[in-house]
Amino acid sequence: MAATIKLVDYFYLQVANKPGEGAKVLSALKKAKVNLLVFSGFPEGRQGQLDVVPEDPKAFTKVAEQNEWGIVGPKKAFWIHDEDKIGAVGDTLDKLALAGVNVTATTAMCAGAGRYGMILWVNAADVKKASRALGVD
Repeated sequence: MAATIKLVDYFYLQVANKPGEGAKVLSALKKAKVNLLVFSGFPEGRQGQLDVVPEDPKAFTKVAEQNEWGIVGPKKAFWIHDEDKIGAVGDTLDKLALAGVNVTATTAMCAGAGRYGMILWVNAADVKKASRALGVD
C-alpha cells in the first residue's frame, strides 16, 4: 500500500491553560459534525495552544467564528499515513533533508493495524520544495 501524503490546512487557537478548555473546543466541533484529521494541544506561555487539522476547513472556520475562537490560519502542513515499518518516519525526514528542507515540527504515532500517521510542519517558504521532495502534487 502506498503512502498517503497530503498538503493540508491547519489552524491554531489560544485557550486558557486550565482543565476543560480543549474539551470545550472539541465538544463544539463534535456538535457541528466537524471531523478532525489531527488535534494537538500543548502549553504556550501562560495559555494553551490547540493545533487543528480539519477534514473540512470551511466547516471548521464557521464553527470558530460562531464561537469567537480567534483562530490563526489557514497555514500549511503535511498529513501522512502509511504502513508502519521500522524507519518509516526517518525515511520521510531523509527525503526532506536531501532536499534541503528543515522540519519545523512533527508528531508521529502508530495507528494500529500496521499503520502509522504523522503531521509535519515546514517553514512556509519551504512548502513547495517539501511538496516536491515528498511527491505531493
